[in-house]
Amino acid sequence: MIVLTLSAALPQLRPPPCAGDQVCQEANGSQMTVLYLSLLFAALGSGGIRPCVAAFGAEQFVEEDPTQPKKTWVFFNWYYFALGVSILLASTVLVYIQDNVGWSWGLGIPTLAMALSIIVFLIGYPLYRNLDPAGSPHTRVLQVSVAAFRKRKIPSISDPKFLYVNEELDASISTDGLLHHTKQLKFLDKAAIVTEEDSLKSSEKPNFWRLNTVHRVEELKSILRMLPIWAAGILFATSNAQQNTFSLQQANTMERHLTKSFVIPSASMSVFGMLSVLITIVLYDRLLVRVARRITGLERGINFLQRMAIGFFIAIIATMVAGFVEVKRKHAASASGLIDSPESTIPISVFWLVPQYSLHGIAEAFMVIGHLEFFYNQAPESMRSTATALFWTSISAGDYTSTLLVTLVHKYSDWLPNRNLNKGKLEYFYWLLTLLQALNIVYYLICAKFYTFKPLSHKTEHVEGVELTTQV
Repeated sequence: MIVLTLSAALPQLRPPPCAGDQVCQEANGSQMTVLYLSLLFAALGSGGIRPCVAAFGAEQFVEEDPTQPKKTWVFFNWYYFALGVSILLASTVLVYIQDNVGWSWGLGIPTLAMALSIIVFLIGYPLYRNLDPAGSPHTRVLQVSVAAFRKRKIPSISDPKFLYVNEELDASISTDGLLHHTKQLKFLDKAAIVTEEDSLKSSEKPNFWRLNTVHRVEELKSILRMLPIWAAGILFATSNAQQNTFSLQQANTMERHLTKSFVIPSASMSVFGMLSVLITIVLYDRLLVRVARRITGLERGINFLQRMAIGFFIAIIATMVAGFVEVKRKHAASASGLIDSPESTIPISVFWLVPQYSLHGIAEAFMVIGHLEFFYNQAPESMRSTATALFWTSISAGDYTSTLLVTLVHKYSDWLPNRNLNKGKLEYFYWLLTLLQALNIVYYLICAKFYTFKPLSHKTEHVEGVELTTQV
């Protein structure tokens, strides 16, 4: 952020300003290098913060009763609410400052805010609950894979009681409890079969490239079981991406005057989507959970898989509505004789786009938060930041899928013209997305139906000579 701010503030790091009909001077190579370098640093920083901040925040929840699940759903609701407020401020206040005061101030303010956040974080660091590092989870995943491959030819064991378990060895990576054996992906169980070649002695640590505990095998299984649900989120992100592309193009052609002198910027239409996210989160946390709790008996009202399904369904409606709004927009252009005038303003209010933005916002509040909570809840405790990173990669994959889909549609159809949106068939593209999302929700419901939740058992306790083990 410092480099980015300097690139806007220092004349040496940016091209000179231009006004009117003056031909603007392009940035030179060194100036572009500084700009791209700052964006690279921002990407690396985001890659470190985003996966870890959600997992770290949820780790602060400690239940007095270890048999009860943590109320992390409350944290994720308000974490995403705070994220939404920051995006809302960035797309309104900061954009106004950048346009009316200057880019150096528009970038300098978030730079100072970032520096302040680091100071606050360091001051509060002693108060946080910190989990000690216990080795790389990615190494353990690789070790289980290699061990299972090495033992691929030995016969499977029908009784999981004969698989290798070592609570003491797994103590540092199972503070919430040990993972129980599951029946799926049985070929990985071979990594936990003890053979003569393992030369295992009770006092020795095994060679993890040949033998692993059931807990470590189940860590890998948990990640693999999450991947189909992860994949379902890609098309949701693809649909969401259209708010920043074609919806903006639609807004550019529509009547955006609130008064004679004030025109709503097309990019500001995203405010309606973010406001819908914030309102839905508040209503969900304060009202919907309490109502659903009476019906389902669950403390959280509905589980994260059900929450995601609701989000998928609303997203389908949002994309369908976007297609009908495009039909309405083109009808207004045709009635006004503006089909061949892409630069002219069509006499139809830009507020016709509010329903699709709002529906996308509501869908996001259900699906995205549910998706994030799913990854945190179902990941092995030592891999939660890795799992929340999967959440962000699904959004990234959705954006790339959007680019690929637009490229293919543009190449093989006339739906998306380069210059005149009025002559295109954008509604067909929206309805194609609607069809793909309908297929996606069917796929998701099948995955959710057969999904096996992470089987967790808390540490064994001895009370008055009786051994107690709690399984969740």
